[in-house]
Amino acid sequence: QLQASGGGLVQPGGSLRLSCAASGFNFDNYAIGWFRQAPGKGREGVSGINSSGRRTFYSNSVKGRFKVSRENAKDTVYLQMDSLKPEDTAVYFCARFLGSNPITGTWAAPSQYDSWGQGTQVTVSS
Repeated sequence: QLQASGGGLVQPGGSLRLSCAASGFNFDNYAIGWFRQAPGKGREGVSGINSSGRRTFYSNSVKGRFKVSRENAKDTVYLQMDSLKPEDTAVYFCARFLGSNPITGTWAAPSQYDSWGQGTQVTVSS
């Protein structure tokens, strides 16, 4: 089970930190991905992190602004979001990858994930 939290309303240029808490499986063995879905749009891969935390992945739209990390001792993955823009507004989801270490290019495919948390709403607006 995965539980995302930390969303909210923030002004453009602001920051938020999302958390994804895992339970019920061996968290250390799995990569985790962050996705988002805006109204009327498909689910977009935002970021990913392998099981050890040594490899991270970002979409071009968030690279340089978002940072993903994990604390395996706490079964938690974080997404630090800085310099937020109105186009970052979406429901954000975390998901468990089908393995520990995504091959480059696979981390952003929703079909490569087998367990999804409920989303947390992020709204960027003045």
